[in-house]
Amino acid sequence: MQIQSLTSPSSFPTPFFHSTTTLFPPRPHCHSPSNLVFRQRMASGSGFRVVRSEKVNSLTVLDDDENGFPTLMDYAGKGGLNVGDDLVVLLYHIQYACKRIASLVASPFNSSLGKQVAGGNIGSDRDAPKPLDIVSNEIILSSLRHSGKVAVMASEEDDSPIWINADGPFVVVTDPLDGSRNIDASIPTGTIFGIYRRLVELDHLPEEEKAQLNSLQSGSRLITAGYVLYSSATVFCVSFGSGTHAFTLDHSTGDFILTHPNMKIPSRGQIYSVNDARYFDWPEGLRKYIDSVRQGKGKYPKKYSARYVCSLVADFHRTLLYGGVAMNPRDHLRLVYEANPLSFLVEQAGGKGSDGKSRILSIQPVKLHQRLPLFLGSSEDIEELESYGDVQQKVNPGYEV
Repeated sequence: MQIQSLTSPSSFPTPFFHSTTTLFPPRPHCHSPSNLVFRQRMASGSGFRVVRSEKVNSLTVLDDDENGFPTLMDYAGKGGLNVGDDLVVLLYHIQYACKRIASLVASPFNSSLGKQVAGGNIGSDRDAPKPLDIVSNEIILSSLRHSGKVAVMASEEDDSPIWINADGPFVVVTDPLDGSRNIDASIPTGTIFGIYRRLVELDHLPEEEKAQLNSLQSGSRLITAGYVLYSSATVFCVSFGSGTHAFTLDHSTGDFILTHPNMKIPSRGQIYSVNDARYFDWPEGLRKYIDSVRQGKGKYPKKYSARYVCSLVADFHRTLLYGGVAMNPRDHLRLVYEANPLSFLVEQAGGKGSDGKSRILSIQPVKLHQRLPLFLGSSEDIEELESYGDVQQKVNPGYEV
């Protein structure tokens, strides 16, 4: 047993605003769990830090069963779900990258990073990037490279997938910073990611071809998906295929702590989330559905309320907690790195992900930046919405956002 007074200087986190320091300690270059060191964390509020530790092959295992709040790494590791050493190492590097992005998003010096990049040749299937998007993309790419566990990364910020490591067992798809246009207004943003196994049967193909095909796997083949919400709290929500769980960042220790185990979305909510300003561009079926639920004339006899942030991760997070439906009815959101990971998460929580007609996870992607309508939420709400038939907005009057 080790006891350390909380009043000692070493027990306090380093201020993030000092020009020569960072919010979190340097990332260890770990390629296997044998040199991962999990940080100490609070076990009681009595003025002492109590940690019971045991060293096994340079792995520091912290036994913190007494407080009932495991960390993300504990929960995924051998003491919890035991998702496998390779995936635990990859998860460690992803959560480290997201801590860096969280610090960057909250920095008082990021205002110029939120502005759109001028010029450049941006394909019609991609949003115009901003410096903060690009920096976030580089942070994630660097972390995936250091993990040694990733063969391919496919990102919203890159025209084509990036081949990283022929021996990497995993493929990662990601939107590094969703909602970055909201940064200047301090509106929540987020990171979305999905993890597949590398298709070893494609190993004989040229790098560019096998990178592309590995990235275009159906969402039904996902083994892990998650998002990180950067808001009043930093929340890491993840599923390994056995439920959906959310962890909240404890800034005093740098750990993501389990705060929402085995999340279950209500089968019916009372909130819809969509840009109502586009009402007159919607198809008849979608207008009828919205008119019905907000008047209390749908299958649920209470009037629905509208809540819309225009930040996909934020709107989805609220929907996951409270139920209802979050949607964008036009061909706008990307199947590979937005719709698939979030649909995986909502299904694992008991909800549904749909394009208005079909289950999202059953759709086979044909290109990396493929767009589609997206409806995520409570199972009964999605079923009722689909019953109206014509809910996909196919006429697109050239919106800028």
